[in-house]
Amino acid sequence: MESHKIEADQLLASSISQYRFAPQKARLNMQGSDDEDSTRGGAWCANAEDKIHWFEIDARKETEFTGIITQGRDSQIESDYVSSYYLAFSNDSREWTTIHDGYSDWLFFGNSDKDTPVMNQLAEPVVARYIRIIPQSWNGTLCMRLEVLGCPLPGDSQFGQNEVTPVDYLEFKHHSYSEMVTVMKSVNDECPNITSVYSLGRSSKGLDIMAMIISGDPTEHEIGEPEFRFTAGLHGNEAVGREMILLLMQYLCKEYKDRNPRVQRLVESIRIHLVPSLNPDGHEKAFEVGSELSAWTTGHFTEDGYDIFQNFPDLNDILWDAEDKGMVPKLTPNHHVPISDNLELNSSFALETRAIISWMKSHPFVLGANLQGGERVVAYPYDSYRLNKAYAEPEDEPRVIPDESLFRWLAISYASTHLTMTHNHHSSCHGDNAGAHGIINRAKWQPVTGSMNDFSYLHTNCFELSIFLGCDKFPHESELAYEWEQNREAMLTFMEQVHRGIRGIVKDQEGNPIANATVSVEGINHDVTTASSGDYWRLLNPGEYHVTVRAEGFSPMTKLCVVGYESGATACSFNLAKSNWDRIKQASHSSGHICCYPVCTITNSVLWK
Repeated sequence: MESHKIEADQLLASSISQYRFAPQKARLNMQGSDDEDSTRGGAWCANAEDKIHWFEIDARKETEFTGIITQGRDSQIESDYVSSYYLAFSNDSREWTTIHDGYSDWLFFGNSDKDTPVMNQLAEPVVARYIRIIPQSWNGTLCMRLEVLGCPLPGDSQFGQNEVTPVDYLEFKHHSYSEMVTVMKSVNDECPNITSVYSLGRSSKGLDIMAMIISGDPTEHEIGEPEFRFTAGLHGNEAVGREMILLLMQYLCKEYKDRNPRVQRLVESIRIHLVPSLNPDGHEKAFEVGSELSAWTTGHFTEDGYDIFQNFPDLNDILWDAEDKGMVPKLTPNHHVPISDNLELNSSFALETRAIISWMKSHPFVLGANLQGGERVVAYPYDSYRLNKAYAEPEDEPRVIPDESLFRWLAISYASTHLTMTHNHHSSCHGDNAGAHGIINRAKWQPVTGSMNDFSYLHTNCFELSIFLGCDKFPHESELAYEWEQNREAMLTFMEQVHRGIRGIVKDQEGNPIANATVSVEGINHDVTTASSGDYWRLLNPGEYHVTVRAEGFSPMTKLCVVGYESGATACSFNLAKSNWDRIKQASHSSGHICCYPVCTITNSVLWK
């Protein structure tokens, strides 16, 4: 139910109170809204005037049913849940057999609150095609969410699902924190020449935030090699991303050893950072509860109660205020917006957030994505919505990020190669408009302030998006092989996008690299800077671009750089000459005289001072 593999036309109910509480809203952990104009009802709710109530699922083939999990309605103001029910089964939807104990129908006890999932397992499995839940008592209004447990029996179904043949060297299971670390170390042992394991920092409970680098030279940055990151586990109960990254580690290691040419190109041309669990405390909490009973927010937050994804310094307002005053870029830069010096002492930022920020600043990342769950879509920034301060309400339209066309391409590169993300018949998981073609602008969908993606774009060179892998945050491990097949090609394709655009090295005329030089692209109001080794990468779509490089003490230089449609970034390097004023200062110092007055001259009809 939660994963949406059971589709809307497989669900039937005796009645509904209104459309927003239709049977398709009865999925476990379905999120709702108390706004009556919203389609997010947050549960199936029956018509109170009816005397007989039931909820029916058509499995479309014979299935061995083993149990059921129930929840109440997701609501901030109501407390609606079913406290007891019968279960009945059928092979034709006409003749029904109710579970009984030999004397009477078996009454199953359900929920005692609206949020906590309650599982009832059958004493013996029941083989049938249809299952009915028949509520007998409830609190408030008769509303429920549910999940069914069981295994489809071999044989054809009316609408068969893709069968996946597991890769023999990959283990498809959920990993605890300690098991995750063991997997990472085993990959490092198997491929020591291309992998390195390190820690970003520690969680509030003292667990290391573990990362792996996979590269031709994993121990240091190679000049001209872009750095890429996949992260997961910002929310500890979003387990699919964690397992996809662990599987990706194993896959890259094994395929590289087997001389897979595509994987060899990836490993030798990119420094790949993989972080499966950014919130290890939440990871442990959700893992202990397990996939069946992990609720929507189990392990979502850090031990100290932070949602890491939206716990970053809000730089959007700083930039937007400056833009409104016409100060960008002459007085306020359009990139690397500064943050407070006392970040380490600021108690409003989680320990994990501060570790991530330090990590983001210590590597010249070019492209990244954080893998999340609860929806099936790729969301690109801006994530934040600009507030009209006079009315404390959002502006009519969200601010458009300067690189929107590029972000849309990056998003579609993943969504279109994922096996089902762009399928139109897959509706949003909870009733929101989750965008066309599997991509959406976050600010138009579910705006958040202080997001990791906006911070990455505004404070570093890295372009970051959020990839939501599916409706079920923590599916049963039997689903992991299927999820791997859904995402494998998409992950590889997305990594390859790091080579899209231009790259180069900025040096002085003696061949020394220039760090922190600014690289500007005409027509795009967002700059990037060179790394400490003078190299840079600027992600761009195909086209012709006038690119200008500036560095303190040097004369700016502009080139025409052409990005083609073929794979690989276009080389576009710069050798900067010392500025006239800088040469005068050097000459003055070398002659023993300090020049302390302005010098003006006319050269080629250009006034300089």
